[in-house]
Amino acid sequence: MFQSSVSGVQVLGRVVGKQAEILTPEALGFVAKLHRLFNPTRKQLLAARDEQYRRIQSGASLDFLPETAHIRNDATWRAARPAPGLVDRRVEITGPVDRKMVINALNSGARTFMADFEDSSAPTWFNLVDGQLNMRDAVRRTISFTSPQGKVYSLRADGKIATLLVRPRGWHMEEAHVLVDGERCSASIFDFGLYFFHNARATLAAGFGPYFYLPKMESYLEARLWNDIFNVAQDELAIPRGTVRGTVLIETITAAFQMDEIIYELREHSAGLNCGRWDYIFSVIKKFRHDPRYILPDRADVTMKAPFMDAYVRLLIKTCHRRGVHAMGGMAAQIPIKGDAKANQAAMDKVRADKRREVLAGHDGTWVAHPALVPIALDEFDCNMPSPNQFHVRREDVVVTAADLLNTNVAGGKITEGGVRDNISVGLIYMANWLAGSGCVPIHNLMEDAATAEISRSQLYQWVRHGARTADGTVITPEYAARILREEAAKLDRKSYPALDLAVDRMGSQITGTRYDDFLTTLCYDAIVKTDDAAKL
Repeated sequence: MFQSSVSGVQVLGRVVGKQAEILTPEALGFVAKLHRLFNPTRKQLLAARDEQYRRIQSGASLDFLPETAHIRNDATWRAARPAPGLVDRRVEITGPVDRKMVINALNSGARTFMADFEDSSAPTWFNLVDGQLNMRDAVRRTISFTSPQGKVYSLRADGKIATLLVRPRGWHMEEAHVLVDGERCSASIFDFGLYFFHNARATLAAGFGPYFYLPKMESYLEARLWNDIFNVAQDELAIPRGTVRGTVLIETITAAFQMDEIIYELREHSAGLNCGRWDYIFSVIKKFRHDPRYILPDRADVTMKAPFMDAYVRLLIKTCHRRGVHAMGGMAAQIPIKGDAKANQAAMDKVRADKRREVLAGHDGTWVAHPALVPIALDEFDCNMPSPNQFHVRREDVVVTAADLLNTNVAGGKITEGGVRDNISVGLIYMANWLAGSGCVPIHNLMEDAATAEISRSQLYQWVRHGARTADGTVITPEYAARILREEAAKLDRKSYPALDLAVDRMGSQITGTRYDDFLTTLCYDAIVKTDDAAKL
């Protein structure tokens, strides 16, 4: 076991090679201080989430908060001006934190790169600590990688690389391999604290700053917690307040009602909001899973034209531009299709149409998951957004009500057996890969991460719970879902998916219409911990 010299801190994970350079006494002490200060508040806010769901179950509805109306109605306040490297964010690439992908993303031609410790990274101990090493080297531009075949990867010689942003894990996750005073460390604080401690000053020396994406928040009080952590972290390292910037992913239905308030809480540190559309769909299903009025059709039918999705986008753009911050568009999950030129062209046309929709709606930038999509997205934004951003597109014509945000009627949408099978197939393949240590998985020509797997298992739960019918009249019973699960699992090669049996077990627990875990990642995390523990032996 790695012996920590920091009082009250135990590191239970195996530490190899240069990883010890990340887990220094000073860095662990910094993380422990943040955890001790803020973990009680984190726990209170998670309990508040549960209490809110109980109220919704009992018939309460979601609406804009009366107690914060003064913030929404005050047209005079603005957030901080864009920080260096974040003025023009027209194309952002995202991906996990393994070394090769970090280099390719920084070299991709995108304006910024979101290095993801969350939905596209499986939280094995090795992935997390090695990812911090990769962040350290990326900030200092010393990162390189040699493949087993001898191919060398390094940063562009011309120095034109993307501005780095880091996404830590959400408030609901804990890091089992680090105990502070006997309790698991907050995963959010662990990821943020290590990156900030090792890189805050180095990012400033490189001409930008410590920038973050903040996921899965459900209220402005959760944004306040991040802001408090930012302030203490900056004070501890004697860095001016306001140096940190955070972009908040609006990927929960509750946060959609608090956009102004979230920007307000972070205003000194705000870099805007992002339409995290896949998690947003997941959140809508999750929050109203008990209510048959919110049953959604096949995932493929839930497009950005769906009323609740369109309303959320329009409100986000209007809110961000009113406050002088970026309104970032969502993910293009398509990836190049090799060996089928026609199918590949159709996929790329979808990306182009999606990015054109975003820029014409007023977004200031967008996300892609693959370097090959960067030129397509850049072309659409370059043609339609000659300025660095579109803060001047105020969308004062937009009026969005609570009913608009909750209108889940999808015209022409259907539930089909194909949709059931796709959900089970995606869920199984993704979970099997995640349990084996990979969180960013190409499936059916789409780059899937935890968010899309969450939609898959949540829809299955919802359909089974309410006995939804497919377009051909078949009732989706627990027995029906279990049969499809067995059939889809039988199509997969266990040699390619060593964790398949465990994935089948975990997926099976979620499609009976009775049990529903808050997150797949918490459902499966202890299995990853056991694998990590076994590796130490």
